[in-house]
Amino acid sequence: MISPASMDAVFQALANATRREMLDIVRDDPGISVGAVASRFDVSRIAVMRHLSVLEEAGLVISDKRGRTRHLYMNAVPIQMIHDRWTSEYSALWAGRMLDIKYLAEQRRAREGRDDKADTDARNKGEMS
Repeated sequence: MISPASMDAVFQALANATRREMLDIVRDDPGISVGAVASRFDVSRIAVMRHLSVLEEAGLVISDKRGRTRHLYMNAVPIQMIHDRWTSEYSALWAGRMLDIKYLAEQRRAREGRDDKADTDARNKGEMS
């Protein structure tokens, strides 16, 4: 079971949009260097390192120093432990199915929005001719 202090650290780390974006980058590119993460943000390297430090203290990022380079890896265990605290196998199954429906509906809405825009553009183009 995750301790209250550890859970607070995870929620605190994830409360910041920049840190969530950094965690996404590390998740998508395991072993990425601190410098490569820093290059994606328009803030100082020190600011990036502070954000990464918060993620590391929460246990969400693991760093591996090789020479002068620190390589970063995501650790999903703290998030899974929080998930496990409030969900059972049964509720996780149904929540997963509901998410599938939500994602399908969002994809359909996005497609319909693109189709509506294409129809409007075609009509506007026809009026201009």
